Amino acid sequence: MSQILTVSSVLASIGSILVALLILLAMITIHEFGHYIAGKLLKFKINEFSIGFGPAIFKKKNEKTGEQFSVRVIPLGGYCAFDGEEEETESETSFVKQKPWKRIIVLVAGAFMNYVLAMILILTSFFAYGQYLYVTYEVEPSETAAVYSFHDKDIIYECEGRDVYLVSDIVKGIRGKSEGDLVEFTVSRLEGEERKVQKVEIMLRADTTSLNSASNDEIWTALGIAKNDEGAWQMFVTPTRLGFFETIGRSFVYSFRVAGSIFQALGELITGAIGLNAMGGPITTITMTSQIATRSFRSFLEISSYIGVNLAVFNLLPIPALDGSKVIFTAIEWVRGKPVNRKVEAIIHTAGLLLIFGFAILVDILQWL
Repeated sequence: MSQILTVSSVLASIGSILVALLILLAMITIHEFGHYIAGKLLKFKINEFSIGFGPAIFKKKNEKTGEQFSVRVIPLGGYCAFDGEEEETESETSFVKQKPWKRIIVLVAGAFMNYVLAMILILTSFFAYGQYLYVTYEVEPSETAAVYSFHDKDIIYECEGRDVYLVSDIVKGIRGKSEGDLVEFTVSRLEGEERKVQKVEIMLRADTTSLNSASNDEIWTALGIAKNDEGAWQMFVTPTRLGFFETIGRSFVYSFRVAGSIFQALGELITGAIGLNAMGGPITTITMTSQIATRSFRSFLEISSYIGVNLAVFNLLPIPALDGSKVIFTAIEWVRGKPVNRKVEAIIHTAGLLLIFGFAILVDILQWL
C-alpha cells in the first residue's frame, strides 16, 4: 500500500511540474507571438517562429514567405527570429534596417501580449470566482488593543484609504508607524448573521518602521493576527464578488498593483531592504507555480496571470539583453540619427544575458542554503 502511495505521490509531483512548465511555455510563446504579429503587420521578414529551444522535433516551412515554424525539445522558452536581427546584413529586409519606431513597436509587442493575456485571465477569475480579499480568520486577544482590534473573520477592503489587493498595500498603509499607533481600515464585519462594511481603527501591536514586502511575520504580528498550533498565521484570503463595473475596474487596478509590487521588490533589493534570499530563480518559480496551479482552477488562473504581468514588466526593464534595453538602444538611434556601434551593443546584450543567468542561478542556490 505504501508503495502505491509513493508512486501516486511521485506521479502527482511530476504532473504538477508539467503544469508549471506548460504555464511558463504558454506565457513565453504568447510573448514571442506578440513580436511575430507586430512584425507581420509592419512587413518585417521573419525567418523562424519556434516554440522551445534545442533540437527541432517538428519543422514546417512556408514556401511562399520562407518562414519556418518549429517545435523544439526543451519547453522552456521560444523565439521569433527576424531577418538580420542578430547579424546586420545589407538586405533591406534586415531587422536593423527598419525604421526605429517600427522596431520599438515590435519590441514592446511581446510584453503587451503578456499583459493582454494576463488581463483576460484576471477578468475571467474575478467574474467567475470574485476577487480574493484578506480575511482575519483568528485574532490574538489583547487587553491593550481590545477596542481597537480586528475581529475574527473581518474581510479587509481598505487600509488608510487604499484598496487592499496585495500584502504590499497593507505595508504601505502601516509602514513607518509605531506600536500603539492607530491605523484606519475598511472591513466587512460579521454582526450576528449579517455582514456590514464599516471603517475601524486598529492599534498596532508592534513597530513597523523597517517593514518590507517580505516582512509577513512582522506585518501580521503588528496587526494582532493569531497563529494556529502548527505556527501558521491565521490570515487567509476569501473570494468576494463585486458589481460588474467594479469588477472590471478592480481587475485593471489589480494588474497595476502586481506590476507595482515587482518594482517595489526590485527597489528594496537595490537598497538592501530585502536580501537575495527573498527572490527566486527558475527552479523556485517552477516549484511555486506547480504547487499553486494544481490547487484549483481559480489558483491556476491566479498564478498564470501573475506570471503574465511579471513577464510583461520584467521584459521592459532597461536591463541588457531584455526588450526594454533594446528599446533604449533603438530610441538612442532614433534621436541621434545613427545607431550605437552594433558590435558594442551586441557585447552589452551578451554580458547582460550572462548576468541574468548568473543571477537566476544564484538566487535559486540561496533558496536551498
